[in-house]
Amino acid sequence: MQKKQVNKAVIPAAGFGTRLFPATKVVKKELFPIIDQDGRAKPVILAIVEEAISAGITEVGIVVQPDDQEIFEDLFKNSPKKELFDKLSPQNQEYNRYLQELGSKVTILTQEEQAGYGHAVFCAKDWVQDEPFLLMLGDHVYTSDTEKSCARQVLDVYEQVNKSVVSLTTMPAKMIHKAGCVTGIWQELNSIIEVTQLSEKPTLEYAYQHLRVEGMAKDKFLCIFGLYLLTPQIFDFLAEHINKNFRERGEFQLTSCLDRLCQQEGMTGYVVKGKCFDTGLPDAYRQTMIDFR
Repeated sequence: MQKKQVNKAVIPAAGFGTRLFPATKVVKKELFPIIDQDGRAKPVILAIVEEAISAGITEVGIVVQPDDQEIFEDLFKNSPKKELFDKLSPQNQEYNRYLQELGSKVTILTQEEQAGYGHAVFCAKDWVQDEPFLLMLGDHVYTSDTEKSCARQVLDVYEQVNKSVVSLTTMPAKMIHKAGCVTGIWQELNSIIEVTQLSEKPTLEYAYQHLRVEGMAKDKFLCIFGLYLLTPQIFDFLAEHINKNFRERGEFQLTSCLDRLCQQEGMTGYVVKGKCFDTGLPDAYRQTMIDFR
């Protein structure tokens, strides 16, 4: 199979942010502020776009609700009004120019109905076309333990293996009911694994029976870190679920389609050298504000 260059990243940002209610009545969770490593106050989505661009991605598609299109366009495409711009420091005026340049690489896509994470990913199909792409959660930010960004680490693994890659981290057993989990066979111990199964928010009983990974402590599992490098075949499985109206927990989910992709094409898991910060929960958001910088 010929290796294709990865140019595009997709960031679904069309959820309601129910876990951060009532703040999300007035501010989309992807627009919550964080203080980045450069000391700037940024909306979460901007830090995620910068993560993608740092990895060599040249085009970013953000999937939003139609009513939110204008606010995301405003962030990435529009300069502040002159009276505000004139009040910015020279550094911030320069940063505004950088934002405009970044915005030229951003396309705002829409999800007409909120029908689940898998459905939001599917809404990027026509924009992605027949290319592999980086999929990033809209409420997770990352810090790398190496000179390579977390997203770049995932792209590098894809370039080695030429098939879909799911990023992983180790989680304690008591947390896995909130996460996607994988199992498989180590290719490089504690680093690269050939994935044999993915499971979304498994029960502890199911995990102990089916998701153990050789060499890992009894109370530890491999869980999804929030970055995926996917081949366009994923859209075929998502389309099939949508056409058959196959919903899980009332919505079109991604993980069951990832499992089918894994069974059909194979999938590599990569334990990222870095940390993931979830801004989609109140306590986790608070911790992000403390630790991310």
